Amino acid sequence: MEGAGVDGDCRKSRGNKDRACWEESLDYFPAPGSSAMSDPITLNVGGKLYTTSLATLTSFPDSMLGAMFSGKMPTKRDSQGNCFIDRDGKVFRYILNFLRTSHLDLPEDFQEMGLLRREADFYQVQPLIEALQEKEVELSKAEKNAMLNITLNQRVQTVHFTVREAPQIYSLSSSSMEVFNANIFSTSCLFLKLLGSKLFYCSNGNLSSITSHLQDPNHLTLDWVANVEGLPEEEYTKQNLKRLWVVPANKQINSFQVFVEEVLKIALSDGFCIDSSHPHALDFMSNKIIRLIRYR
Repeated sequence: MEGAGVDGDCRKSRGNKDRACWEESLDYFPAPGSSAMSDPITLNVGGKLYTTSLATLTSFPDSMLGAMFSGKMPTKRDSQGNCFIDRDGKVFRYILNFLRTSHLDLPEDFQEMGLLRREADFYQVQPLIEALQEKEVELSKAEKNAMLNITLNQRVQTVHFTVREAPQIYSLSSSSMEVFNANIFSTSCLFLKLLGSKLFYCSNGNLSSITSHLQDPNHLTLDWVANVEGLPEEEYTKQNLKRLWVVPANKQINSFQVFVEEVLKIALSDGFCIDSSHPHALDFMSNKIIRLIRYR
């Protein structure tokens, strides 16, 4: 009946049309404190179903979930009538458990701290954000001794491309291109995540974090190219040529020297130091092998 009433409001007044249509998209939830707040409600989070109560979902009123399920924000529903949230469904279990207990409970081998932090940020559950920060500090202290080993390779490759000289007039051109490869291994998973938050690929005109390229929690392989003189921007995308950037300096990495300098800055700030016994000084100076260690 309420839905029909709102429909009527939309028809009654053109001046109030936008407001009424906005209200039409809102779900109407029971008033706080009513017995209906403990009734089961099913959520579809990224395709994964969860059953909980409105009391749990609104346990932190200042959060986005608190706003969504108190009627202050519009909600969507799937074909089965379940409230739908287009976010990661797997890690939502940890967010929901925090809403229930106000405690952060994670398995010993939990490897998706970055994803959980981003999801907590989205839902704006401030006590959970603070609990995650404390957990990361705790994990960082637990990782006492650590080793970081980087092997670098570089080659020159010829790239062929077309250049538009005039409407419907194209010419074939080629240029030398520097191709870089870095194999990074660290016994500290947290350090690789830290590194991943600083280095970004530039592809299709967008920056994307290298964390999505982690082969496993301890190993990362990077492949990128330097800027190629005369190469049109669209050719980087067409030929799947990725460039590498470091943030927040917003600096493009066009040489191994710059790469080594930036990685050293990040590693030294995290307590690493250069292992003077390995590799050989000539290997380090020629940027072939870098090994750093951390003692705490």
